Amino acid sequence: MKPAISPSRVSPSFHDEARHWPLRESSRMVRVGRIDWHVQELGRAEAPVAILVHGTGAATHSFRGLLPLLAQDHRVIAMDLPGHGFTRGAQAEDLTLPGMARALGGLVAALGIDPALAIGHSAGVAVLLQTTLSGGIRPQVIIGFNAALEPIRGNALLSPLAKLLFANPLTARLVSFQARIGNMADHLLKATGTRIDQTGRDCYNVLLRQPAHINGALGMMANWRLEPLIANLGHLQTPVTLIAAADDPMVPARVSRQAATLIPDCTVEIVDHGGHLMHEADPALAAELIRRARRAYTERSTAPRMGGLR
Repeated sequence: MKPAISPSRVSPSFHDEARHWPLRESSRMVRVGRIDWHVQELGRAEAPVAILVHGTGAATHSFRGLLPLLAQDHRVIAMDLPGHGFTRGAQAEDLTLPGMARALGGLVAALGIDPALAIGHSAGVAVLLQTTLSGGIRPQVIIGFNAALEPIRGNALLSPLAKLLFANPLTARLVSFQARIGNMADHLLKATGTRIDQTGRDCYNVLLRQPAHINGALGMMANWRLEPLIANLGHLQTPVTLIAAADDPMVPARVSRQAATLIPDCTVEIVDHGGHLMHEADPALAAELIRRARRAYTERSTAPRMGGLR
């Protein structure tokens, strides 16, 4: 199935709200089913493909520093998840974990790519794991930064609250209005424990001013259920590397350690700084950790087997 490319290179909202969006020259819209995806692509067409999936409330800008570094030896493709950024057309069922996995698998099929690397951040790691388990992608390696692989603290309160807010058609407009007159993005970024550049702060401000993005993030929170994924992690046959920051206040490093006990082939690497958005704060370090994980996989897969042992 070939993707249907929208007549304009990017969506009208992109033109209006994101005049200075990072890597906007690499942006395009790809329609698959009912969803119009905002996709960014860099690198040589013949290079191994790496896909990058952001977490809740973020968008492609989250990888603004990492994409050019990985594009040196990969064809890198990032996208705004359903309901996020400048991707449009998602319905409530597309904001669940299985729904996002189906949608991502459909995008990959439409683009005609076979990703060698699947790289995710926070909830994006769960999306990649679910998509792999359901057969939507078949990566050689999955790499996750600060993987959100357990229900967030206070979920018994936050999930019902998110459902109430998501059901109220005025919520997204009220939040976006508050973002326009206040410094909501700075408050949210402070909670991540990460200091990012002004470009990144400006991008989060742009997103928080969009009711569609707020609605998508709330819908994702309201419909998020990790228990089925966690119960099936033992069936995963793909090698996984989980990278966590020791100073992440949102998703503690122990979450990655615990997930590693459930995944048959999983390596955990803990770095001492960076907070929840470590890949934004230090993209050079993130790129080196990704290359290290890829080299480890290559060395293992090409090592000679001795004595018939596997």
